[in-house]
Amino acid sequence: MSDAKKNDTALQPSDYVTLHNHTHYSLLDGLQKVGPMVDHVKDLGMEAVAITDHGTLSGAIELYKTANAKGIKPIIGMETYIAARSHDQKEAGKDKVNYHLILLAMNNTGYENLMRLSTIGNLEGYYYKPRIDHALLEKYNEGLIVLSGCIGGEVGDALRRDQVEQAMELATWYKGVFGDRYYIELQDHGHPDHPSGWDEQKKVNAKLIELAQKLDIEPVVTMDSHYRLHEDQEAHEILLCVQTGSFLDDENRMSLSNFELHIADPKDIIARWESMLPQAVSNTKAIADRCAITIELDKILIPEFPLPEGVTEKFHLDETVYQGLAFRYGGKTEEEAQELTKEQAEELLSEQVLERTRFESQIIDQMGFNGYFLIIADFMIWGKERGIVFGPGRGSAAGSIIAYALRITELDPLEYDLLFE
Repeated sequence: MSDAKKNDTALQPSDYVTLHNHTHYSLLDGLQKVGPMVDHVKDLGMEAVAITDHGTLSGAIELYKTANAKGIKPIIGMETYIAARSHDQKEAGKDKVNYHLILLAMNNTGYENLMRLSTIGNLEGYYYKPRIDHALLEKYNEGLIVLSGCIGGEVGDALRRDQVEQAMELATWYKGVFGDRYYIELQDHGHPDHPSGWDEQKKVNAKLIELAQKLDIEPVVTMDSHYRLHEDQEAHEILLCVQTGSFLDDENRMSLSNFELHIADPKDIIARWESMLPQAVSNTKAIADRCAITIELDKILIPEFPLPEGVTEKFHLDETVYQGLAFRYGGKTEEEAQELTKEQAEELLSEQVLERTRFESQIIDQMGFNGYFLIIADFMIWGKERGIVFGPGRGSAAGSIIAYALRITELDPLEYDLLFE
């Protein structure tokens, strides 16, 4: 590890950033809520905070808005699950095992890749947990910072089982894919001086430090917080009972009561780690400094409808609408109507139909909704052609002759004297 990473002066609370935090979006596992978490880290002197819920980005926008409003840098991340084999293998007895890994969005490309991985994990890789795999990480690695994870991560688990060579191979692979965006994660409750440290984590931490030195990978210390304050621990135990269907007095129930999983004062983190491995603290701030994403909010985000080259949304919508009008009002079959140009279709239509269509078309174009109508029509027709049942129309859309022409609705607004407005 480079000497440049080591601090020459005493570390301050602002030099530490808590990068591994679960909120109530980690269902029945995380206890803290986003707003109070942000307030707490600010009160403790930290300047940034990450969210790393299990397999989901559900809290990302809430963190982004809340943290920015309070002058704290938001770092959007996720604790993902790595499949033992590949994310699409779901064989009983082989694929229930998974490993934890922390992913942080470094920039907007990383945020997009994080969303892709979350979606794939939940829609394609779900088997007990939303899983991804090494191939997906390699494909969508750009813009992501990776922490090796807790003792349940691939590297941590291998070292826990004394499989040092396997741990080295795994860390080498990750470094090969992510370069200096890959960090070895040390958990604070594995520090020798932690007041309620876990012996097994202490042993794994020692091996992780040795591995990081051998492979020249920067270390980083985290808290793996699941609740905000130490006094929330009992409430968290009750939450775990809800998750597992257990009672507090069950001797064999899942319990984390031997761990301190609150957001500790960074002064305590620094007091423990500054003399032993100061860069593990300062690297948290270095990671936070590397992360900068911008999310545009409060805007209408309509996808672009795929069009032939040189064709505008307005032109394509007009052509499609008039073909639909030729079917609805001009006596043509759908197949015949699709062969007509706009001008040919106009000749088949009454002045009442043309006047109403021009009026609606002008409003839709002024509002920038040409593509929106094309998109809605596309999936409505797709569904109807496959026997999916839709209602005839509801709300203001039921009064639109353009929606009727596009088969979005099945109500003739002229027959029933319905208003487009």
